[in-house]
Amino acid sequence: MTWLVLLLVLATGGEWLEPLLRWSEPEARRVLYPQADLLTLLLRHLQVVTIASSLAVVVGVGAAILVTRPAGRDFLPLVAQVASMGQTFPPVAVLALAVPVLGFGTWPIIVALLLYGLLPIVRNTLAGLEGLDPGVEEAARGMGMGAAQRLWQVELPLAAPVILAGIRTSVTVNIATAALGATVGASNLGAPIIAGIVNGNTAYILQGALLIGLLALAVDSFFAHLMRTDQ
Repeated sequence: MTWLVLLLVLATGGEWLEPLLRWSEPEARRVLYPQADLLTLLLRHLQVVTIASSLAVVVGVGAAILVTRPAGRDFLPLVAQVASMGQTFPPVAVLALAVPVLGFGTWPIIVALLLYGLLPIVRNTLAGLEGLDPGVEEAARGMGMGAAQRLWQVELPLAAPVILAGIRTSVTVNIATAALGATVGASNLGAPIIAGIVNGNTAYILQGALLIGLLALAVDSFFAHLMRTDQ
């Protein structure tokens, strides 16, 4: 809650933040980022991360479930390798390849975040599902549960803490990575950072960086609370 309050205060601070930022750029004509409202940039940043992370959860958890079923076991190494390649491939390179196809704007960074966020989700889902006690499976089977019932009522609830830990890592990392979207025309919290670098204005960089950091801390705290209540 503390991080969320600080995030909203900074995003909506307005003119009263100017004296606090002036120390970093005492000679600059402007220290408040002038191109867009910080709260608007924050909401756009959160929107991009939410879309990309939701897609990563659907694809990552779905793929991990498929390869832990008897019919999909042969594809387990392939899924693990593809997920690993997604994170080792630099997001900047993904953006460079995506722009000619998708154009400038939001979609290239969504694709980059989707690929970059898959590995922790796939890895943790596999670990959670494969680490279940075989005795639990046998007990569920003995109670007459079918494969779908065992998955939804036994396996996923027991693996949920491990899966959530992977989603938590993926989302938190993507909050920082999403700033790269500003280099291809996406309107988010990376815009003040890029503008600060281009104009040599440290105050602009601080506004973007602090908001991204506070957003990551707020979301991480939310997942920590979610994991505590899930136990």
